[in-house]
Amino acid sequence: MYVVIMGAGRVGLTLANYLVTSGNDVTVIESNNGLCSEAAANLDALIICGNGTNTKTLEDANISDADVFVAATGFDEANLLSCILVKDYDVSKIIARVSNPDHEEAFKKVGIDYVISPELTAAGYLEKLINRPKIADLIVVGKGNAELLDISIQNSRVVGKCVGDLSPTDDYIIAAIHQNGEMRIPHDDWVLKKDEKISVLVKTTAVKKVTSVFI
Repeated sequence: MYVVIMGAGRVGLTLANYLVTSGNDVTVIESNNGLCSEAAANLDALIICGNGTNTKTLEDANISDADVFVAATGFDEANLLSCILVKDYDVSKIIARVSNPDHEEAFKKVGIDYVISPELTAAGYLEKLINRPKIADLIVVGKGNAELLDISIQNSRVVGKCVGDLSPTDDYIIAAIHQNGEMRIPHDDWVLKKDEKISVLVKTTAVKKVTSVFI
């Protein structure tokens, strides 16, 4: 894909690195000369030192050819304005970073459906690690209404039972079993063992209840 990112700060630069490493074509727009130099030294990507809220700068980045535009600066107003301008170029996916959660509705009102807050996401992740210390890892799925949990089976009541006896339910599904360093998709008659690591896709509202089934 061709991705245009506005903002070469921590979020934008990290995202650009991931995208370039995975084989995407990336252009970064940044108004700060120092950040432009840093991005140019660290990225195999086109760096445009200019203002992403300026139509000419967007066109210099060939915005009309972009599959994705990401407004990743730390300034909500600039991100909002750039997204509004980019909408005129029929970019199929426009993603905006928002620092103030109170501004999220403004983005959605102008038709920006993908609004993310790295700060809130990080804080939410830390909160989950604190409150759910027995869960090895987790991934928030979709728009935050589901989570993929990695759990080590401890509850003796499920040890020796088959996957099909426990999953799926209306609240969760056992999505994978981790065995000898490999991930396996479980069949219904797979017998669960103590300390076996499983991945469970679960509704966020049912995490506490579902976790108690296995731990």
